[in-house]
Amino acid sequence: MSEDERLGDKFARGLATRRSVLGDDHVDRSLAGADGFTWPMQKLATEYCWDEIWNRPGLDRRSRSLLNLAMLAALNRPHELKLHIRGALNNGLTKAELGEVFLQVAAYCGVPAGIDCFRVASEVFRDIEGGT
Repeated sequence: MSEDERLGDKFARGLATRRSVLGDDHVDRSLAGADGFTWPMQKLATEYCWDEIWNRPGLDRRSRSLLNLAMLAALNRPHELKLHIRGALNNGLTKAELGEVFLQVAAYCGVPAGIDCFRVASEVFRDIEGGT
């Protein structure tokens, strides 16, 4: 029995979505770095967030990315924001659209939050353009 079969259909579906949005490299690093303490969180995120929520039919992935960016910015979660900026690009958002999201964040969450979003996004763009 493969590991995916042992973990079940929810995990397998969530893992496929997670890989599609965030990329294999990130997901492989996250799973490989999990230990007995952190594995339950990896499993929860994969099954609940990436299967139960991201695979619901009510919104497309592009729309879910827009929502995630705004919520992560409002919650001041720069590590997750960086990750989901990459995911949003994978889901078809453009740099210009990301800029619009972050301008709206500035208007509703405060200019410092908007500035942080632009800073984090610029780091992601440099990483992507630099090939890392």
